[in-house]
Amino acid sequence: MKIIVTGGAGFIGSAVCRHLVRDLGHTVINLDKLTYAGNLASLKEIEDSPLYTFEQADICDRPALDRIFRDHQPDAVMHLAAESHVDRSITGAADFIQTNIVGTFVLLEAARDYWNALPDDRKAAFRFLHVSTDEVYGSLGADGLFEETTPYDPSSPYSASKASADHLANAWHETYGLPVVISNCSNNYGPYHFPEKLIPLVTLNALDGQTLPVYGDGSNVRDWLFVEDHAKALFTILTKGRLGEKYNVGGRNERSNLTVVETICDILDELRPGNRPRRELISFVTDRPGHDARYAIDATKLETELGWRAEENFETGIRKTVEWYLENEWWWGPLRDVAAERRGLLKK
Repeated sequence: MKIIVTGGAGFIGSAVCRHLVRDLGHTVINLDKLTYAGNLASLKEIEDSPLYTFEQADICDRPALDRIFRDHQPDAVMHLAAESHVDRSITGAADFIQTNIVGTFVLLEAARDYWNALPDDRKAAFRFLHVSTDEVYGSLGADGLFEETTPYDPSSPYSASKASADHLANAWHETYGLPVVISNCSNNYGPYHFPEKLIPLVTLNALDGQTLPVYGDGSNVRDWLFVEDHAKALFTILTKGRLGEKYNVGGRNERSNLTVVETICDILDELRPGNRPRRELISFVTDRPGHDARYAIDATKLETELGWRAEENFETGIRKTVEWYLENEWWWGPLRDVAAERRGLLKK
C-alpha cells in the first residue's frame, strides 16, 4: 500500500511511519507541518528508505494537499495531525480550532475530490482513517469504561476540537460516502514522546534531580497504551475495520497519575541511583480547570472483531520507555530547551 500519514513527525505518527515502513514494507508519505511537536529525528530509522517520503505541508493548505494527492496517488490516508496538549489548548485554543477542526475539514475535502476521481477498483479499495482520542467522551466516575456508543462530552478546548473533527469525519462518510473509519485511543506513552508530556517530563526531570510537578493530588486516572501497540492497532483498523465504524483502542492499564510518577521514580532509582529517593522530588501543583477524573477504554470491539491485542502491559512498557530515554539523549537533549519548563503548565 501507499499511505499518506498526516502528522507523521509527531509522537504517534512517527511510530506509525516506522511500523509501516520497517515492519510491514508499505510506502509512506509523511505529511507534517513541523510545529514544535514535530521532529524528523524520530524518523531517523527509516529516513533513507526508498519507501519513505517527507512532505512539509499544513493540512489547512488545500493547494498543497491537492498536489500531494496528485503526485503520490495514495491508497489510504491515516490522519493523525493535530494539536494535542490539553494545557496548551486552555491557554491558546485558536491553534486547536484551526488545525483540528478546519484542518480536518480541508483534508476530508481534498481526500474526497481525489477519491471521487479514482478508477472504480482503486476507489473501492481506498480508506481514510481518522485518529482521535478517548477525551471526546468526557470523564468517568470510579466505575465503567468508554465504549464506542458512549455519548460525547468533551470538557477541554482540545477534546472539544477533536470531538468536532470526529463528527466531521463521520459526516463525510454518511453524506458523501467517503470510506472513513474512526479510532479513539487512550493515553499513549513510549519512545520519542515530546518532553512536555507527563511521562517523558517526569523521567527527564527525575534524572536531573528536578521537581516533578503533579496536578492536584495525583488521583486522576488514565488508561495507558504503549505507542507501538497503538501503531499496530491503527493499521489493523485501517485495513480490517468496517467503514463508518468507530474502534476504541486501549491498553487496559489504568493507573493514577501519582502511581505513574512513583513508578518512574522507582525504575530510575534502580537503574541510575541518586543521592536520595526520587519520590521526594514530587511536588503537587494547582489542578488545571476541567481536569477529567478518569478515562478508561473498553477495547472489546477491536479485540474481538479485528483480533488486535496490546502486547505490552504497563510494567513492561514503562520500563522499556524509561530505558529508551536513558539510552537516547541524542534525541531528547536538543528538545529540553523547548520543554525546559512544562509548556502550558497552568499557574495560579
